[in-house]
Amino acid sequence: MVKLTGLNKIKTAVFISGSGSNLKNLIKFSKMKNSPLSIDLIFSNTSKAKGLRFSSQFNIKKYISSFKDSNASEAKILNLLKKENIRFICLAGFMKILSKSFIKKFSGKIVNIHPSLLPKYKGLDTHIKAIQNKDAVAGCTVHFVTAKLDSGKIILQKEVKISKKDTHTSLAKKVLKQEHKLYPAAIKKIFN
Repeated sequence: MVKLTGLNKIKTAVFISGSGSNLKNLIKFSKMKNSPLSIDLIFSNTSKAKGLRFSSQFNIKKYISSFKDSNASEAKILNLLKKENIRFICLAGFMKILSKSFIKKFSGKIVNIHPSLLPKYKGLDTHIKAIQNKDAVAGCTVHFVTAKLDSGKIILQKEVKISKKDTHTSLAKKVLKQEHKLYPAAIKKIFN
């Protein structure tokens, strides 16, 4: 097994659209000695993403593109990823769907964290669906990204018990706590 040092960590971009709690968690994980990643770029499809603040806080380059013209946005992003020598992409609450051709260029090198136990509840409103269906458990999944929404190979999953008192908001908080543990564990699994 190759010993990883700061010099040969895999240059990674994290794509976000929101608060960036998984991004912050991944940045902290990347600073650990045994982490296979270094976070070198933060990309967002909106300048309103609160997670962009971690760019200046941790001195990481950021790039914003609105995706109004997704082909043009993706072309710019691909050029930037190439220029920055990015080898791996983590989606962390990124609310845009990447095209087949973009995914193909990074095939097997894009992962996502999803707030359900896939294949259950692909897409949005996962916690509402879990509660409405009176599920006993919810959870989160880290999976490889393919052209089909939330359908790539599952890397790791974590179950979260749903209590009778849970609302979709309280369940979301419980699941997010587990996401913060699961994402780094899944990345270690990929690279070990």
